[in-house]
Order: sequence, then structure tokens, then C-alpha cells
Amino acid sequence: MSELTLSKAIGAGLRRSLEENDHVLLMGEDIGALGGVFRVTDGLKNDFGPERVMDTPLAEAGIVGTAIGMAFRGYRPVVEIQFDGFIYPAFDQIVAQLAKLHARTGGKVRVPLTIRVPYGGGIGAVEHHSESPEAYFAHTAGLRVVTCSNPQDAYSMIRQAIDSDDPVIFFEPKRRYWVKGEVDLDAVPLPLGKARVALEGTDVTLVAYGPLVATALDAAAAAVDDGLSIEVIDLRSLSPIDFDTVEASVRKTGRLVITHEAAQSGGLGAEIAASITDRCFFSLEAAPARVTGFDIPYPPSRLEEHFLPDLDRILDAVDRVMGRENSLTPWGAS
Repeated sequence: MSELTLSKAIGAGLRRSLEENDHVLLMGEDIGALGGVFRVTDGLKNDFGPERVMDTPLAEAGIVGTAIGMAFRGYRPVVEIQFDGFIYPAFDQIVAQLAKLHARTGGKVRVPLTIRVPYGGGIGAVEHHSESPEAYFAHTAGLRVVTCSNPQDAYSMIRQAIDSDDPVIFFEPKRRYWVKGEVDLDAVPLPLGKARVALEGTDVTLVAYGPLVATALDAAAAAVDDGLSIEVIDLRSLSPIDFDTVEASVRKTGRLVITHEAAQSGGLGAEIAASITDRCFFSLEAAPARVTGFDIPYPPSRLEEHFLPDLDRILDAVDRVMGRENSLTPWGAS
């Protein structure tokens, strides 16, 4: 058992995968000599050499395109996109090529490529460095889309992603990179597509993923003072979504709140709300509520605390589904 930050846990997972499989290799901008912007790959080039930990030009389409070809030839490349907003030049390669090769070849070709993407806000960064583009990729058939929220999952899930024969988009919550936690390097992990009940409760189901799982747990702790028991679900997999775990929780609590940093319109929260309403209509005591970023481009750093869902906004949504007074209660209503 080791205590690691989330970023170091990912690095440890990459190291172990490199050790165990000679076909694993890493590619990305500044990942070698520098160890990456967030130092996730620090030391790996020294230990495994420049042929397995490769610094690339600043050309995301070229990085991903090259990695697709290498995966096609039997390697298991792991690509780092330096920041979330830099993934768009590679969008065509990912959605038009990577996601479709297995189907296009009638199942004869698998493309075991992992694309690591630091994502989300909360670090006071400039434009294109704080985005949450997960819905674009969760909408694309043929891709697995996952995100970790704690060091243990960071370690286990990056190894599972690399071992998967499917292409995996691995979103890393950058504002949680420095969160420490115990990591059992030999623990048997949950399946990659399985959600985790992070906290059991009885009154409201609160679904979160990535950077907002910690915020959701803080909200649940605060709600205890109001006599409420919140069950927190860490989604972990965004495509496919483990609806069975969410459904079981909602059938118990009768109420659902979903939170994510990405904008509300067309987000994962809408899909979860619609699907759970289909599955649990007669178990719901109130309409599901979403707590999200706003439908605007990510704001300047001085305004991001107003953009990002926080404890107060989440608890307000909890009050809404509980039928308590909340921000949407008309003036003068009791």
C-alpha cells in the first residue's frame, strides 16, 4: 500500500504497464525529457528510453494518426493530449477513423489505443486549458470514455485502459492531480465500465464523475446537518454508462441529482436523467435535477468559481428534488 497523488498514481500505472508489456509505448508533447506539463510521465523516458517514451511535434492530428497506425500494427500506444482544448485538431482522427476501424473491418482489426486527456477547470488557466469535452466522445460509438476521481482508480483504470482492445479516451481531472490517497498496487479493480458507490445514502442519489466526485462527497457531508442522507455515485465510465448501478440507487432513494462541469445542454447529465426516467419513472418522487457548467465558453480564470458547480449549487438542487425551499422557489412561497 502506497500513498500517492492522483498524478503519481497514473504515472505508476503507466510504469507498470511499460514493464509488463513491451508493446506499450507513450507518445505526446513534452512527455519525455520534461515529464509532461503535470509531470505525470516524469522519469519514464530515462528508464524506458526514447523509443518507448516519445516526445512528439505539436501536432495532435499527427500524434493520434501515428498512434492509430501503430495500434493497427499490434502496439498499445498511450497518447497524451497536453490539455483538453488541444484535442480538437485530432477530432477527425478519433471519431472518423479510430472509433470506426473495428466495425469497418468486420471485427478483424482492434485498435488498442489509449488517449490521456487532462480536463476540467479549477486551476486558473487560460482559454483552451479548462474544457470538458467528454460529451463529444461519449456520443461516438466505438469509443470507451472513462474518468477517474481518486488515486486508486487512477492507477487501476489507466492499466485497464491500456489492456483493453477497445480505443479508450481517458479523462484525467487536472485539478485533482495533487489529491493524495492510498493506492494498493495489487488490488483487484472494479471492471472498467462499472460505476462505484462512493457513499451510501437513503434520501437522494447524487451522480458525479471526475473532478466533481470530491465536491459531491463534501455536499453529502454537509447535508447530514440538515438531516439528509445522500448516496454518491462515482460514474467512472461515461461510455458505456453503468445505468444498472444508478438505477438501483434511484429505486432506493426516489430522487436523482446529476452534476458535471461541462455545459448543461447536450451533456451527460441529460442522458442520465432521460435514461433513469425511462427506467425508474414510477420510483421517482421528483423530476431529476442537473447541476452543471453554464452554456457559455469557459470563462476567464477570475470567473471560473462562478462557473463551476460547487457545494451550494449542489445542495440547492438537493433541496429542489426534496421539495424544500430553493433558489427556484417563487418569492413569497413557503
